[in-house]
Amino acid sequence: MIPMEMMGKIRRMHLRDKLSLSEIARRTGLSRNTVKKWLKEPKATLIGRPKIIAQRIEKFGLCLEEELDYDVVNVEHDHRYRDFWQTYHRMAERQGITAQMAKIEMRRRLTLIGGMLLHKGDVDGLICGTWGTTAMHLHYIDQVIGKRAGVCTYACMNGLMLPGRQVFLVDTHVNYDPTTTQLAEITVMAAEEMMRFGLKPKAALLSHSNFGSSNQPSAVKMRQTLDLLRQQAPWLEVDGEMHGDVALDGTARSAIMPNSTLAGDANLLVLPNIDATNIAYSLIKTAAGGGITIGPVLLGAARPTHILTPSATVRRIVNMTALTVAEIQSDK
Repeated sequence: MIPMEMMGKIRRMHLRDKLSLSEIARRTGLSRNTVKKWLKEPKATLIGRPKIIAQRIEKFGLCLEEELDYDVVNVEHDHRYRDFWQTYHRMAERQGITAQMAKIEMRRRLTLIGGMLLHKGDVDGLICGTWGTTAMHLHYIDQVIGKRAGVCTYACMNGLMLPGRQVFLVDTHVNYDPTTTQLAEITVMAAEEMMRFGLKPKAALLSHSNFGSSNQPSAVKMRQTLDLLRQQAPWLEVDGEMHGDVALDGTARSAIMPNSTLAGDANLLVLPNIDATNIAYSLIKTAAGGGITIGPVLLGAARPTHILTPSATVRRIVNMTALTVAEIQSDK
């Protein structure tokens, strides 16, 4: 893979210095075909005010130039503005969005602008959410991008790179108290996303109850979710309801439940509500995660779209960008 610095250098030679492909190849030591391929690579698109973006780049000493390394959608002036607000108005006029409101929102809501760029095909993926709440950003994504065909529920999955294991949790940010139907759909979407990463999902449905030790509503909900999953996704290795330690320790589980349909340690943890999932994720991340996290990965959207959180580090943003690019390429 060619480093970003080299890609920027190649673009400068071609666009600014007007050098031929052969001359660029000679100066860089790359093949002519490689140079040609990288000149066709898409650039990142930033949404904001060009002057402010340029000032931030200078402040942090980054070697980036507009048009060469990135494109900018100027929120104060863009030739697509009229088309964008009119399209948004048609989409949301029966959701309380008047023409005047559509004009205002299309100037100030960066996620809405990004969603419209994705809807129109001007970009291939969207990352947002470094400020505000998941619900706020998801509102605009749902209005403009919508759900994938056949999907009824959005959800968020977070991953943790722990010593000796990788663990993914759902739903960390969207559904406060999901139903059994929603939990089953969320589990399947999360498992499919893990397979996209090249991982074999081993799902555990978590509860305060351990294989029928309680009949409280939350325990019953997880048992019913297991029944649905066995009907709807017979390919998925899953069991529950079970305690968290039993999920992560296959040996302990086999001693308690020798006939468990889940072998080994679980790597996909499905919790009964957003409180349990978000708290568990935050505790594990802080106590043992080493700061290496993935997500939130938005599940269920029609196009590659992900909503980060205000606590997202630069490394997490880079990781999620790479994930989004991989998702775009796999969809093509």
